[in-house]
Amino acid sequence: MAFHETIQELPSLQGSSSFFDTGTVIALCVFFALLCVCIIIGHLLEENRWANESITALLLGLCAGVVVLLISKGKSSKILVFNEDLFFLYLLPPIIFNAGFQVKKKQFFKNFTTILMFGVFGTVISFCLASLGAFYLIKKIGVTSLQTKDYLAIGAIFSATDSVCTLQVLNQDETPFLYSVVFGEGVVNDATSIVLFNAVQTLDFNNVDTLTALKLVGNFLYLFVTSTLLGIVAGLLSAFIIKMLYFGRHSTDREVALVMIMAYLSYMLAELLNLSGILTIFFCGIVMSHYTWHNVTESSRRTTKHGFATISFIAETFIFLYVGMDALDIDKWKGSHASPGTYIAVSSTLLALVLIGRAAFVFPLANIKNFVKRRDSTRIEFRQQFIMWWAGLMRGAVTIALSYNQFSGSENTSPDSALMITCTIIVVLFSTVVFGSITKPLIETVMLRHAKPLTSDVTDNQSLEDLRILFLENGDPSDQGNGSSSNNQPAQRASSLRLLISNPTTTVHYFWRKFDDKFMRPVFGGRGFVPYVPSSPTGEADEAS
Repeated sequence: MAFHETIQELPSLQGSSSFFDTGTVIALCVFFALLCVCIIIGHLLEENRWANESITALLLGLCAGVVVLLISKGKSSKILVFNEDLFFLYLLPPIIFNAGFQVKKKQFFKNFTTILMFGVFGTVISFCLASLGAFYLIKKIGVTSLQTKDYLAIGAIFSATDSVCTLQVLNQDETPFLYSVVFGEGVVNDATSIVLFNAVQTLDFNNVDTLTALKLVGNFLYLFVTSTLLGIVAGLLSAFIIKMLYFGRHSTDREVALVMIMAYLSYMLAELLNLSGILTIFFCGIVMSHYTWHNVTESSRRTTKHGFATISFIAETFIFLYVGMDALDIDKWKGSHASPGTYIAVSSTLLALVLIGRAAFVFPLANIKNFVKRRDSTRIEFRQQFIMWWAGLMRGAVTIALSYNQFSGSENTSPDSALMITCTIIVVLFSTVVFGSITKPLIETVMLRHAKPLTSDVTDNQSLEDLRILFLENGDPSDQGNGSSSNNQPAQRASSLRLLISNPTTTVHYFWRKFDDKFMRPVFGGRGFVPYVPSSPTGEADEAS
């Protein structure tokens, strides 16, 4: 969003001694005033079934774009110009970091295999279907100047979901499994989509063979693992530094500043090393919430928890507000030279590919998981599958940013490129406003919130105490209350093996807790391993999350 490009006919202020450009100051004043109005309206519509803050910001941006378009007499509606670098470097990091910082870790890692299955394999399936569908269908509409790289980019662009509307409705306590899967899949999905998009940019389409596909898979695995490890290392380093130096004894401001800067530094290092900054800062947030947050003072805990949430909220509102305003940039619509029928045809095709691509992996993968784990307590019911499908239909700022990256610039000035940008905006507006507005009543109807909670939540696993008895004790027959016959030992070992196979995440979680308490927390701090400060919270409530 380059601030230097503003409404062309804004009046100049005479006698201003400011070294800032007048148009920039006016544009910023208008934009931040709209942010304030959006926050107030969002608060007033808190309990409304058909609206949320995302839709409010988008609609308010559209209204502001109309007003600016009228003031400029149809010449331009630009207040701020969208720049994907600013989006990825400044707006996206606080949103992803806060997501990792606030996530309920136990639920997230308990469902980690499901999240990876939907976030990685599901995104690849959606990418393939969207690319093939765009290649065959958009050509028939009359868009013929796009190249193979453009169609593959379209697949990556429209595979990037935006689950903000759904997550605003789902409750972590009422539907913990759905929330953790939808939330986790959204983060992994965005990272996978961006990795696929960047891979498409580097492919040599003159020499595509099986080795190229293997290199693409290997590159993705490399990026995923290294990005995750970088985030973990950055989080542990921040925890160790604060635990050893204990900044809070001298300055809470330094303590909070170090947490924020090291989190952002992890993202920038990932970008510098051509890794996935989204995965890096997300796992950095998780590690910081597990170790670093417990090493700081009470005032710092309150400041970081609410401060990160506030910054994330402002960034989300900023993005949706700007997308609404930028949608009425008249230059984009004039540059495509397309008829209304072409707009409708291309946009409908892209929206249909989104619907089909999402359904093509949600329902099959969910049923495969049900087949592999047949216990009733781990099955994903059809109503849950439907919500998971619906949660990924909305498209947002990541989709627009990738579209701008692919189809704007000096190398992409053709009318078809402008058409793809405007159709992307149409899909984002329609999916957010239409799908988002009916998300809350739809989920309430499907999930029957006032009925008895679903028993298919995967949190209903064997307790950790059962695992302690089965894995770590010697299986003393006296503990079983069945006498001292040695014939009970083989049955005990068989039961242990079945439990390990049927509940791998629970078992791994238990052993991780043992390792964490014995080795990690004494070094990096955390709940129960931090210097005592009077009236400082213990963090037990957060540990339960």
